[in-house]
Amino acid sequence: MAPLPAGWSTAHAQVGFDRGGAAYTTFPVRSADPAACAARCERDARCRAWSFAYPTAEGGAVCRLKAQVEAAKADPCCASGVKGAGVTETNDGGGEVGIDRAGGDYQTLDLAAEATWQVCKAACEGESRCRAWTFLRAGYVGPTPRCYLKTRIPPPRKRPCCVSGVVK
Repeated sequence: MAPLPAGWSTAHAQVGFDRGGAAYTTFPVRSADPAACAARCERDARCRAWSFAYPTAEGGAVCRLKAQVEAAKADPCCASGVKGAGVTETNDGGGEVGIDRAGGDYQTLDLAAEATWQVCKAACEGESRCRAWTFLRAGYVGPTPRCYLKTRIPPPRKRPCCVSGVVK
């Protein structure tokens, strides 16, 4: 592969970022998976960038395809990227983004609508018997997010609905 010209860098699609700019098409994503939005951009000759909004209490997941590439801005509402980048789900400060650790629940917490996964992580860290946790984003099961505290460490499964973590 040839090196990139000076001042250029490779573009990555990332969870937790939104791209501004006008969309030439917007559509619902029934699977609520940002990878479906990225794949649709790949198949569309006009598409240069995309933004995926996770479901909320107000509505389901939405994909916006864009003819121009705008800078990505940090925003937990979304995942976004440019054509050819796919989706990168990072381990973000102790949270396994896009990971569900199903099973081993001993407590389920219904959280405030604006709660983030950090609230779930803190709840687990505050309990001596908690070994792992899973934060379920709003809109996947109900209108508000949920936190599942676990007595064991279940295996990770890739699911866009969730952010999980393990207490050390």
